[in-house]
Amino acid sequence: MLSLSVVVPAYNEEATILQVLELVSAQRSEDLDIEVLVVDDGSQDRSVELLEANPNLYTKLIKMPRNSGKGAAVKAGLEQAGGDYVLFQDADLEYSPTEFPKLLRPVLEFGADLVMSSRFAAPEFTRVAYFWNKVGNRLITLFFNLLNNTTFTDIYSCYMLFKRDLVPAGELKRMGWDQHAEILSIANQNAKNVYEVPISYHGRTFEEGKKIRPHHVFGVFRTILMRRFF
Repeated sequence: MLSLSVVVPAYNEEATILQVLELVSAQRSEDLDIEVLVVDDGSQDRSVELLEANPNLYTKLIKMPRNSGKGAAVKAGLEQAGGDYVLFQDADLEYSPTEFPKLLRPVLEFGADLVMSSRFAAPEFTRVAYFWNKVGNRLITLFFNLLNNTTFTDIYSCYMLFKRDLVPAGELKRMGWDQHAEILSIANQNAKNVYEVPISYHGRTFEEGKKIRPHHVFGVFRTILMRRFF
């Protein structure tokens, strides 16, 4: 049986957190054991109340003492993950857990130790988003590929499935948006069998809570460069 740790960082996601966890639970099977680690990053809405009332939907609830950002929540979850593989799941339903089988297929059939998802490689559907966000994504993906001799099409897609021992939590230094690039850089450097799969995407607008902004790109470039050469 394959064991998978799903880390769910959450901050003020009362509207969707239970639905996300129900969808994650629905992915369990006789061949897949899923450990669900929910990391509440100091939510000020009813997220914790709802979570504590539904303990059947997760394996462990990690409550951060204060709001420290998604990077700190991801690291806290990774530190306590015990599965063979790790996957991060946003709590806002931009990405649906129904995509898990696509990510797991290269592991089960080809022994992949790193599987990256892509919103641009022939997805079934994708919500039309912001032009400059897509341009920024293309640029950082190109930069990553040039420095690492890879062929990814979307390095800032949320779903990144990797063997847990590829990325020791203690190695993570970045706590902002550039942490994703740091994790992928470390995993890619340590991985021997890497795949990419298409996924569908229902992105949020800024009004609906989307947080990443164009200026975050500069920190991502720096992290990719530092992890590659230093």
